Amino acid sequence: MIKYSIAMGIRLLCLAALLFVHGWWIILLGVAAVVLPWFAVVIANTGANTPGTMNGPGGQIVPIDQVPPRPGQRETGGRPE
Repeated sequence: MIKYSIAMGIRLLCLAALLFVHGWWIILLGVAAVVLPWFAVVIANTGANTPGTMNGPGGQIVPIDQVPPRPGQRETGGRPE
């Protein structure tokens, strides 16, 4: 949440700076204001999970091979089909 908030704060600064700059700075700040939300979401969704684990309910880290299959899903031995 902190990383996302920082990125969105930088985006707001870029948008505000667009009112005061001239020349190629307008293009640079405009592109940054458009691209930063995407980067913010990607960074926010990047977790500290290690490969082979997932976050279970309550924030517990559960090894993928111990996660029960969904109804109607056949067992694959922990490997994706």
